[in-house]
Amino acid sequence: MTVATFRFYQELGDFLPPGRRQREFSSRCAREATVKHMIEALGVPHTEVELILVNGVSVGFGHVLADGDRVAVYPRFEAMDTIPLLRVREHPIRPLRFVADAHLGGLAHMLRMLGFDTLYDNHFDDDELAAIAEREGRILLSRDRELLKRRSITHACYPHALKPEQQLREIVERLGLARSARPFTLCLHCNAPLRPVDKAGVLERLPPRVRENHERFSTCDRCGRVYWEGSHWRNMQRVLDGVLNGSGPTA
Repeated sequence: MTVATFRFYQELGDFLPPGRRQREFSSRCAREATVKHMIEALGVPHTEVELILVNGVSVGFGHVLADGDRVAVYPRFEAMDTIPLLRVREHPIRPLRFVADAHLGGLAHMLRMLGFDTLYDNHFDDDELAAIAEREGRILLSRDRELLKRRSITHACYPHALKPEQQLREIVERLGLARSARPFTLCLHCNAPLRPVDKAGVLERLPPRVRENHERFSTCDRCGRVYWEGSHWRNMQRVLDGVLNGSGPTA
């Protein structure tokens, strides 16, 4: 019988029963079990793991556990230099593009506001989400642990918060998105790039008050929507500024 001792750090503990959080615990392992198999058997999706140490040595997901092994499992580091260690993914996804599951429409909408290519359709099923993530090299956003455990999913994020603004804050901080954000450059409806347009070119599509009070416009060539800096734009600008600057509500 193989028994190993595990310790999951930081937010990875959220996936564990309360009695196993922020502490070491022992668990029986199947014969020839890999660390990936045991991490997921204990409830943590492999996509949330950035670094694994077995007996103080960094290993990959395929490492086979032996009796008495001590396993430390870490999420993404923000401050610690892990370059000398073995990260469990071969390379990050660049440029950052996302696909969000049906329960994260608000988060998808706000990522588009920040200028990040984010596919969303509440009719996408799990098979289609996994296929899109793999085929197009997108980071999957989901709170479905079983979906995140699929072998084909290599890059994903599990938002711990329930409200879209707090979810956005999590993703921005975890992936370091602040510097590459380009707010209000994508269509919020269809995810296509926006382009500036002269007022004369969209005059017939504007409500009377907008014609009178606004001069700067952008449009989406895919769906034909027109955008301007009205009250909704100003409200969302305040929200995004708070997220990008690390201020505002966090709960």
